[in-house]
Amino acid sequence: MLYAKVAVGLPIECAFDYFVPEDFLKKIKEGARVWVNFRNKKKLGYVIKTTSQTNIKNVLPILDVIDDTPVLDKNMLLLTKKLSDYYCCSWGEAIETALPEDLRKGKIIPDLTDFKHFIKDKDYEQEISLIHDLEGNARWDVYISRIEEAISLNKSVIVLFPEISLVIKAKEIIKARLQLDAQVLYRKQHGELQAWTKIKKGEANIIVGSRSCIFAPAKNLGLIIIDEEQSPFYKQEQVPHYHARLVALMRSDLEKVKLILTSSAPSLESLNLARQNKIKYIVLPRRSNVAQVDIIDMKNLPLLDKKHRIIISKYLQDSILATLSAGRKTLLFLNRKGFATFASCSTCGKILKCPRCNINLVYHFYKLILSCHYCNFKMSPPKICPDCDSGYIKYSGAGTEKIESELSRIFPQARIKRCEDEEKRNCLDGDIFISTQVIIKQIDYKFDLIGILSIDNSLNYVDLRSSEKTFGLLTGLMFLTKNKMVIQTSLPNHYVFKAFQEHNENIFYDEELRQRKQLRFPPYSHFVLISCRGKNEEKVEGFSKRLFKKLSKSKAPKGLKIVSLNPAHPPKLRGNFYWIILIRTNNIKILNRFLKINSKGLKHSGIIVTVDVDPL
Repeated sequence: MLYAKVAVGLPIECAFDYFVPEDFLKKIKEGARVWVNFRNKKKLGYVIKTTSQTNIKNVLPILDVIDDTPVLDKNMLLLTKKLSDYYCCSWGEAIETALPEDLRKGKIIPDLTDFKHFIKDKDYEQEISLIHDLEGNARWDVYISRIEEAISLNKSVIVLFPEISLVIKAKEIIKARLQLDAQVLYRKQHGELQAWTKIKKGEANIIVGSRSCIFAPAKNLGLIIIDEEQSPFYKQEQVPHYHARLVALMRSDLEKVKLILTSSAPSLESLNLARQNKIKYIVLPRRSNVAQVDIIDMKNLPLLDKKHRIIISKYLQDSILATLSAGRKTLLFLNRKGFATFASCSTCGKILKCPRCNINLVYHFYKLILSCHYCNFKMSPPKICPDCDSGYIKYSGAGTEKIESELSRIFPQARIKRCEDEEKRNCLDGDIFISTQVIIKQIDYKFDLIGILSIDNSLNYVDLRSSEKTFGLLTGLMFLTKNKMVIQTSLPNHYVFKAFQEHNENIFYDEELRQRKQLRFPPYSHFVLISCRGKNEEKVEGFSKRLFKKLSKSKAPKGLKIVSLNPAHPPKLRGNFYWIILIRTNNIKILNRFLKINSKGLKHSGIIVTVDVDPL
């Protein structure tokens, strides 16, 4: 008898034994998809191992073998196993995140036989590099030379970008500079399965894509490049909550390929590895003059300006006027859409919130709606308070629409444009432009003046990475000016702003790493979030407290600490209530074992529990 261990795409830890009927003995292979009877339902599974023995009685047969050629090779099986072990998910869930949707639904691929065979080159050694691109666009020279080198040795290349628009742009650059076609691969693209099949057959040796492209079935892989490796878009929001950078490190180690991580503002994790000499560190220096950076202390404004809660300081207004007089362009950055960030009753103080998320509704003046920016709930602004029937609703807080209104009053002669949406980001037929962070990396235009408004909201956000994210945001904006940047802040001496004023990124990295090490925050440890969510608030809270109590009372291994239990931020989202348990650990394997032992026996009907390792 031959048995197959089959993993299914459910949050179930073990694989299940099925016996292989005689008709499938020659067809069954590790990495192939099969149909099995699972809990009296026909379910797609993945063969992870075949064996001649089993300890299970009354083993069910495999119903059908879908693939003649396995969709998962040996390396991909090993990679998905590493993924499941690190991110505390099942092997089946890890496998399914590596495959296109059509394959997860059981679609048959007529001919997956490899027809192109590559020769292995033992002299092509593994190397991991972090490239710190201070110029912003110097990295492409490195990309082209390294891609050329890999292709000349008959190897394939995977290049990752954080956004689809950058993927399309990269394909065009590679075509123009190398006269080679790159295969695009990303989730939900039209023809994703056809692109995946082409790569699997060895018909494409340069693959560019977004996060999921790291699982591309490239033949004889020689090089992986991750552009802007610090981008939060490389972290998956659904289970498994993997980060493409870490998967790339895993794959580089498994397949012994070269890996290049690049960024203008590297993540603390990557920079720490470089400073420990675990990976190679390459700095691409600035080749052009750096813009002047002025810091405006909003606490020391004239008394009259404070009284009127002025949004744009007199210094920034004068700078904008000088830029206008010279016939040049200004960009004002504010990372808040809408006119007002919340609406409240002036009598009873009630704040209008989203019924599904319990989040302040944002007022959009031009559309005359109140909108939730989490679930896109919309409603017309009420004329009277729903609680006390007062007739006056007050709108507070500044968004991009309010900045536009204020600029129109101060500079009536200027053409003012908001470029906060994807379709509007290239509208450069104006004098003053207002945008959120969507403008970063989306245009190649250089503004003469950039004004940064309300950046303290980003810096003061309750997030251990708030300083790092603010630094990355300002770095991206810095590349959009060739002349001058004005930063308005109430924290003028903060090391993030000092780094920009002195054009020395090490001021930021040295201080941030020092603080992280002192507090034992990542990258000097791992944080893990256990998230409990459900429709019933009392049930979610009750289960979360029972789980927290059980974990806290259990004897935790050395280096593992159950830190806290709190409602999530926000506590309600899209109709679900959230509670989170925060854990700190030095060893993910020990944590995984600890959670498996201590989560057994806890019933949680109607509650979904997920584990997020290294949350962003």
